[in-house]
Amino acid sequence: MRAFTSAAIETARASASRRVVAHAFPASSSRSLATATNAPDGATPKRRFAKLEDGLTFDDFVSGEPLPEAPERVVLGNTSQPRLPSFLKHPIPTGKSYTAIKKDLRDLKLSTVCEEAKCPNIGECWGGDKGTATATIMLMGDQCTRGCRFCSVKTSRAPPPLDVHEPENTAEAISRWGLGYIVLTSVDRDDMVDGGAAHIASTISKIKQKSPKILVEALTPDFANKGFEPITTVATSGLDVFAHNIETVERCTPFVRDRRATFRHSLEVLRFAKETATANGKEILTKSSIMLGVGEQEDEIHHALQCLREANVDVVTFGQYMRPTKKHMKVDRYVEPAEYVKWKEVAEGMGFLYVASGPLVRSSYKAGEFFIENVLKKRRAAAAERATAELAAVDATKAEETRA
Repeated sequence: MRAFTSAAIETARASASRRVVAHAFPASSSRSLATATNAPDGATPKRRFAKLEDGLTFDDFVSGEPLPEAPERVVLGNTSQPRLPSFLKHPIPTGKSYTAIKKDLRDLKLSTVCEEAKCPNIGECWGGDKGTATATIMLMGDQCTRGCRFCSVKTSRAPPPLDVHEPENTAEAISRWGLGYIVLTSVDRDDMVDGGAAHIASTISKIKQKSPKILVEALTPDFANKGFEPITTVATSGLDVFAHNIETVERCTPFVRDRRATFRHSLEVLRFAKETATANGKEILTKSSIMLGVGEQEDEIHHALQCLREANVDVVTFGQYMRPTKKHMKVDRYVEPAEYVKWKEVAEGMGFLYVASGPLVRSSYKAGEFFIENVLKKRRAAAAERATAELAAVDATKAEETRA
């Protein structure tokens, strides 16, 4: 091994010393921090360098004295917003059923609100066994003419024309899944004369033709400035549940929904849907949904529930607002599960037929759908029994008259 001479060692030390000094600013150096930041004499240095003075220096580490305790731990990321609680976290969706449903939707060129709205329950709903797995199909494309601050569906002033094959393709997809209950929703189409009501009604009609026993829920737009005829078109099309969401309390509505969507008009849509269906000999349930965590107050939730009951709404759901992207409105708070239990009890005490309330509950919620399915089937079975009894009574009366 080649030996180093004392002269070579001294030269190396000197070189290392020069390298260190070239990148350091000694405390005795006449070059002040203000000069290093291009600040004039006596001026406060830029904050990015002043921050360095608040922490430990190189001398603190080499002095041999104990280091001072840190005042608090370092927290990375944005700490101004509430953190996502563990009860709102869901696993990544997987499984054969999930894959099969996704393939059917792609093959038939159908959109779902599950994907467009980034629903956290997509794995649970799409991953069930055949006959229980379900997807909420979104009609009229994936571009909405509204721009609600909570919704991640794409917005466009002039969406493309409707797909004339969509009603048939939707009915075909649903018939493959062998479901007992299906939810349809849609984007708003303010660019159309009827807001797309005829398209929705046609889809419901074709679904009933292919699957007569299936129950259909339609989560509809508000058809603002279209009159009441579009509501009648949908409410009397053969659907079983007419759903329209108020989304939030009256005070928060202008800040949460598109300005064209008003709290009072949504109530009127729900009220008229029940009335026009009854007038046309159709039995339907009406349903609405409220998001919590957008800045609402307790008394305002009570008021919203009272308004829904006055509009003769049968079903209400409560769920947590979850910010889909950083471009959307912020979450005001994450509501604890115990509060959802409270609102369920309050709503049931006010006379709602069914209430689904929980952090991950959405307007199209599978557990709620099973309950509504059973209610409708029991009601219709009872109605059929009454009709049979009435017919038997009429026949008996005629027989008595004939004998007399």
